[in-house]
Amino acid sequence: MRRLLNSFGRRIVDVRPHEVRAMWLAFLFHFVVLAGYYVIRPIRDEIGADRGVEKLPWMYTGTLVGMLVANALYGAIVARMSRRRFLPIAYRFAIANLFVFFLLMRLMPPAQARSVLAPCFFVWVSVFNLFATTMFWSFMADLFTPEQGKRLFGLIAVGGSLGGILGGLVTSSLAGKLSTGVFLLISAALIEIAAQSVRFFPSDFRKHNGNAAAEEPIGGRFWEGAVHIARSPYLFGLVLFIIIYTVTNTWAYFQQADLTQHQLQDRAARTSFLANIDIAVNAITVLIQLFLTGRLLKWLGVGVTLLLMPLLSGVGFIALGFAPLLAVLATFQILRRAAGFALLRPAREILFTVLRREDKYKAKSLIDTFGYRLGDQVGAWSYGGLHELGLGLSATSYLAVPLVAFWCGLSLWLGRRQSAMADQRSGLKTERVAASS
Repeated sequence: MRRLLNSFGRRIVDVRPHEVRAMWLAFLFHFVVLAGYYVIRPIRDEIGADRGVEKLPWMYTGTLVGMLVANALYGAIVARMSRRRFLPIAYRFAIANLFVFFLLMRLMPPAQARSVLAPCFFVWVSVFNLFATTMFWSFMADLFTPEQGKRLFGLIAVGGSLGGILGGLVTSSLAGKLSTGVFLLISAALIEIAAQSVRFFPSDFRKHNGNAAAEEPIGGRFWEGAVHIARSPYLFGLVLFIIIYTVTNTWAYFQQADLTQHQLQDRAARTSFLANIDIAVNAITVLIQLFLTGRLLKWLGVGVTLLLMPLLSGVGFIALGFAPLLAVLATFQILRRAAGFALLRPAREILFTVLRREDKYKAKSLIDTFGYRLGDQVGAWSYGGLHELGLGLSATSYLAVPLVAFWCGLSLWLGRRQSAMADQRSGLKTERVAASS
């Protein structure tokens, strides 16, 4: 089995012998993390559609508050524990939460569960999904070098896409047949596999890449990530990038909730429809990741690969402005999200590989979670405000285009800065090797 995986990996990606084990473990890790999330994602999206666009901004505000609390706890844990300890603890805390929701869903009356528990679950899933993936990619940015990221992150991302397909298929095929609580238990089982997989990574792998302190606690204070972001133009640029990305994401999500609420009245049908979108997204993502991601990163570089996402978003919003239909929006969402997972995510994670180790966990966590949800807030309340002013789906789509244009320029600038910082790191490493020899 090992020989088969090694042979297959070398055919589709430029992997070196000492990288094979870490690459496939990362593939499995990403697979189970995304599978666990995608089992419960359609449930969250159905809650959002059921409660309507008018109430979504308040649930996004609750998500932002939850993200602040989670970031403080995560920053404190990261400072005091090695990654082999704090990653399993964080994932198992999420599992404990899922069990609590499972019990409450069984014990609370249906009306109370819908009015109180459902929005709480929406907020919790919105916090969990970012931390689950952020912790994974922080680990990857710490484990692999920038050069390895360009070669291997595409295949590692495939693991997440396949996990997303599995999770979506589970929920799509069993929606209406199993209770919501059972899906939570399935998700918990998958996340436990993720927690277990951390300890199997080779302990000396990062040392092989020139970082002997990789397993040591990071230290420092939990708020230092925010201080470093305020002082670094590069980190601040990453914050702006994620905010613009999430503002446009939120507008598209609200448009999706609006259209599905009015055109699909049955709750099980909505859940199945949203799960089918997830399946299509991940199927297309896998094809792009297998055959294009690594090649585009190698041929075009990080900056141009990042640029493809805002370009696609601009075209999609213009198309939706012309034809505000559920079919058009579903196509836009599938293509946009597939590009986000297959192209933007691996390229964006490479941007973090040039950071010092403390920033890979503290600043990155703040950017990927609080920055993401801050963008959600801006998107949610601005969309609600435009809706109150009488602007429909077409008008809001057209208003997104100038923001996307700025996003294009920011993508190219970040790509150039990452390349310069990677060259600087490579030069410093060469100097250290020369001095020690």
